[in-house]
Amino acid sequence: MAARVEAELTTSARLVEVIAAAIPAAARHTGGHPAKRTFQALRIEVNRELEALEGMLPAALDSLALGGRIAVLAYHSLEDRLVKHALRDVTTSRAPRDLPVVPDELLPTFTLLTKGAERPSDEETATNPRAASARLRAAQRIKESR
Repeated sequence: MAARVEAELTTSARLVEVIAAAIPAAARHTGGHPAKRTFQALRIEVNRELEALEGMLPAALDSLALGGRIAVLAYHSLEDRLVKHALRDVTTSRAPRDLPVVPDELLPTFTLLTKGAERPSDEETATNPRAASARLRAAQRIKESR
């Protein structure tokens, strides 16, 4: 905030300077460019990427026919969390655990094709460093919609 008092932040270069100055020297050599996460957060917010993903996932799942598959690549934890929760909602039973016989309408409509999130191999990350943050989750429709 003190930097804004001195001069307005009117350029991205000035924002980078302020961010770089705010990071302790010991932490400057890890995690790539010091302003990377700030610009990523700005892009996500300006483009409403998480809102788009929240709207797209249910629509994509609803559009799949019996046997249809969906695979989603997420490149940061906020996206991955949305995908994880959306797939959890359609792959778990909505019946109470102690119910002896589960009605068909409470059974899951999808099954997971991945155990957790699949991550790129060391070999792939070596040839494509941008793949390092990627997480893949996939599911298949096993029953018509609820």
